[in-house]
Amino acid sequence: MADPRGFITTDRQTPTRRPVDIRIRDWREVYEAQPWEALQHQAGRCMDCGIPFCHQGCPLGNLIPEWNDLMWRGDKAEAIDRLHATNNFPEFTGRLCPAPCETACVVGISGDPVTIKQVELRTIEEAWGSGAVVPLPPDRLTGKTVAVIGSGPAGLAVAQQLTRAGHTVAVFERADRVGGLLRYGIPEFKMEKSVLDRRLAQMTAEGTRFRTSVEAGVDITGQQLRSRYDAVVLAVGATTARDLSIPGRDAKGIYQAMEYLPWGNRQGLGELEGDSPINVAGKHVVIIGGGDTGADCLGTALRQGAASITQLEIMPRPTDERPSAQPWPTYPMIYRTSSAHEEGGERLFAVNTAEFLSEGGELTGLRISDVELVNGKFEEVPHTDRIIPADFVFLAMGFIGPEKSELIPQLEVELDDRGNIKRGHDYSTNVPGVFVCGDAGRGQSLIVWAIAEGRAAAAGVDHFLTGRTLLPTPIPPTARPLAI
Repeated sequence: MADPRGFITTDRQTPTRRPVDIRIRDWREVYEAQPWEALQHQAGRCMDCGIPFCHQGCPLGNLIPEWNDLMWRGDKAEAIDRLHATNNFPEFTGRLCPAPCETACVVGISGDPVTIKQVELRTIEEAWGSGAVVPLPPDRLTGKTVAVIGSGPAGLAVAQQLTRAGHTVAVFERADRVGGLLRYGIPEFKMEKSVLDRRLAQMTAEGTRFRTSVEAGVDITGQQLRSRYDAVVLAVGATTARDLSIPGRDAKGIYQAMEYLPWGNRQGLGELEGDSPINVAGKHVVIIGGGDTGADCLGTALRQGAASITQLEIMPRPTDERPSAQPWPTYPMIYRTSSAHEEGGERLFAVNTAEFLSEGGELTGLRISDVELVNGKFEEVPHTDRIIPADFVFLAMGFIGPEKSELIPQLEVELDDRGNIKRGHDYSTNVPGVFVCGDAGRGQSLIVWAIAEGRAAAAGVDHFLTGRTLLPTPIPPTARPLAI
């Protein structure tokens, strides 16, 4: 146990965010550095419970009490070893994971949970800063080759695990740079891309090969992949966005969030010679969808200088406290304020969009109304119909599965009734030698699940190629953590 009285004597404290009026002028991450002593005190709040429910809350099974204790004691070298034992990319999860481990923290039963996510992030950042994160190439090569399709968190995790196991791994990415949604879907103010690039440099030094601007199914067919590689792993994500088919949908100015965010990221990274093709400077913006993707659109639009931003959510406003129907240690649906929400914009809950309005094909506004949930269905509240102005609308309503690209029928893999790629207990598909992990098989989920599935799928692939594996035993593809 770290500080035996830490959870009693020390209040929860998270890093301070940079002032809003300063941070919206740039694209850098929003948090200021936390003093080392303050971080140690936060790690010291961990009770090292007899039954650490944070383990069940974390899909990766992170050894949270162990590295909390080590960081409190200042043993940074051992702490990063324990953290890397279960998580290939703690610098990603430390910034982007919603931290289901914290909602399962025993300290949180009667108080504020341990700042597990921040201790994790500081552990890996201290390791990078000290040079403790180095390439770990395999001692020998197996002579087996693997193609990984997609370079998001699931694809990178499976690639790193298999490379370290001695296989020759090539990662195919259709974009011009590696990273999938980590590169162009996650805004710079949530994770600067230098964080991604330094990990990719480590993977390259270990032997992983990256092939960018190659669209599997088009530039290289499924048949070619199977003939050239001993195994193929599909980590293509669930990028088919949910649409809103209502009157006026064809008006100019309506985009899916993932049509908008990549351009905003390129703008933030300075990769554009001029303005972004979708630039909302001085315009009225409406975001439909109240989740993280909607918040990413909000923060991006603020930095582009939008005149007004309204975020719509059809569900009622969550409560501030944990609902009685979602007791500890489950993940509660409570009212959360992200850094982007803190920066500006208006949030409207329990509203439905009935029509997009336009003039001459150009979007001018939305017709909305209040709704209430009655017997499981949304019903319009009488006399609440109204119009809000909009020059741009971004649809951030989630994703419904992997894209139905040419690759799927070429490989002849089966889909389930939700449109995801079917897989067995070892993440294998119905086609021998073809595996799937992450959102492509699971459906839209969390980054921590993507990494966990990538690690687990790597064990399945390794066993297929060699008849045995020393990699971590795969978690069942249908498993759910206690906190979700």
